[in-house]
Amino acid sequence: MTRYGGEQAASGDSGNSGPPPPAVPAAEPGAAGSRAIPPGIRAYLERLVGRVEAVYGRYLTGVYAVGSLALGDYRHGRSDIDIAVVVAPVAPGESARELARVLAHPEFHCPAAGLELVVYDADFAATPSPRAGYLLNLNTGAALPEVADLDSGRAPDFWFVIDRAIAYQSGLVLAGPPAREVLAAPRRDLVLAAIGDSVREHATAPGHPADNRVLNGCRSVVFCRTGRWTAKRAAARVIAASEPRFRALVVAAVRSFERPRGAAETLPAAAVGDFSAWVAQVVAAAQGATR
Repeated sequence: MTRYGGEQAASGDSGNSGPPPPAVPAAEPGAAGSRAIPPGIRAYLERLVGRVEAVYGRYLTGVYAVGSLALGDYRHGRSDIDIAVVVAPVAPGESARELARVLAHPEFHCPAAGLELVVYDADFAATPSPRAGYLLNLNTGAALPEVADLDSGRAPDFWFVIDRAIAYQSGLVLAGPPAREVLAAPRRDLVLAAIGDSVREHATAPGHPADNRVLNGCRSVVFCRTGRWTAKRAAARVIAASEPRFRALVVAAVRSFERPRGAAETLPAAAVGDFSAWVAQVVAAAQGATR
């Protein structure tokens, strides 16, 4: 099975308004640039892929880094490691439970804030869907509550729709073929609906750091404008430059995001609320334009 093949080729239509992404090779250890993966994280990913292969064997289709690693904005001590795994539909059902066991922190030590790993059936992954649709949703690590969920029917769908869309655009191949060969092209209307749900979740649900609420909002607005997923800090630069009324808040959010989770700054609640309301309006307008 091919490993570390880099970002998928830019062929095909993503269903978004922006141009397809250029092909970019995976960063080598110590490489300069935003897509460089810290050596300790790379070593962990290699061991993780080995454990996934040991569990699924010939049923494994591919393993992909998504989230901040794929978008070139991984922050050690702050970011999670986000992984998507695709397996054959006939893979044994007990394999998901076994994978959760062998990847559980601290026995399999996660050097990042946490590991968020999702396993999909290849048939489901190849079809655009507004559903979570996973075989396993695993959260583990020092900064994450432990989750090993095998029932996608109980999960908020939007997180997984967004993660699959990011994987289709920018996923880093850890094993297997390019992500675009196993994941369906995301439909813009479904992605915008998921973004709308994400914005509401960040605005109302407890447990989201204020800086992440702001940066998630920046990324959401940039996607609505361009049809492209960007790193949160890159999106923040765009919003700070184009929306002067929110500049001070966005700059403060970036400064806070660059600290460890336990040292995040306190942002003014009223300003965060005003910003979240504006983001919701932008997303709603983008959804209306697709109808």
